[in-house]
Amino acid sequence: MPRFHVVTFGIMLGLLIAAPFVVYPVLLMNALCFALFACAFNLLIGYVGLLSFGHAMFLGAAGYAAAHAAKVWGVSPELAVLFGTAVAGALGFVVGWLAIRRQGIYFAMITLGFAQMIYFFCLRAKFTGGEDGIQAVPRGHLVGFIDLDNPAAMYGFVLAIFVLGFLLIYRTVHSPFGHVLQAIRENEPRATSLGYKTDHYKLIAFMLSATLAGLAGGTKALVNQLTSLTDVRWQTSGEVVLMTLMGGLGRVTGPVVGAFIVLALEHYLAPLGEWVTVIKGAIFVVCVLAFRKGIMGTLGGALKLPL
Repeated sequence: MPRFHVVTFGIMLGLLIAAPFVVYPVLLMNALCFALFACAFNLLIGYVGLLSFGHAMFLGAAGYAAAHAAKVWGVSPELAVLFGTAVAGALGFVVGWLAIRRQGIYFAMITLGFAQMIYFFCLRAKFTGGEDGIQAVPRGHLVGFIDLDNPAAMYGFVLAIFVLGFLLIYRTVHSPFGHVLQAIRENEPRATSLGYKTDHYKLIAFMLSATLAGLAGGTKALVNQLTSLTDVRWQTSGEVVLMTLMGGLGRVTGPVVGAFIVLALEHYLAPLGEWVTVIKGAIFVVCVLAFRKGIMGTLGGALKLPL
């Protein structure tokens, strides 16, 4: 890892460790979950060039699986999160195997179609609780003795998951595998002519993105002790697009910044009711017009730094 990236990561980690002393911890934990979700989505669109309009299905499916495992089966929190992550990964394989056969808007619409199927499944299935969702999900004890009902312990658990997921994505995009993904994004026919099986690479990237989105979803279910239809609705898929584009498409730190900005707007402007959506839309338009590369992309270009 280049020295500048080490310094940037150190600053980010330091801010996240200090943040609970000045910001509501549950807000921060939700922001970290959505930041990981946005980073997973950015891996797919920013480095492979595949736009998914239904990525919330992985967030929500993992959330329901983790919540059900923790509440009904009584498993430990780490196993519940891992189970939710595995469910999202398996779903990612099925959806990806079918979706990558198409490109562009056709790929996006296939993912949206699958997402709507998952939404109605969660609405009708008995174990999901329908419109009520799965409530009162127990956080339990991490590795048998760390009580996650303690806000500090829960925040540390969420932060550790985010850091591991973030580092995995960073390592992936800076590995030979990541370079092949970027080659596919730039010129897929040429990558194919060089002997790369592009569909295999795209499927692996799709599964990895879905799995990390599921990791965020399973963690989020424990943070809020709730999972509901909000996690699988198409608006959530739209929000992650907003977070990624606002922060900076194809930038490792961009989705993190975008997620924190969007969550902060929703939290602090909540008294305005439905006007929050209008304000978010206006800010998004401004960012697209004034920051064509996103906030971090524009900032990195101005400072000539690889943010």
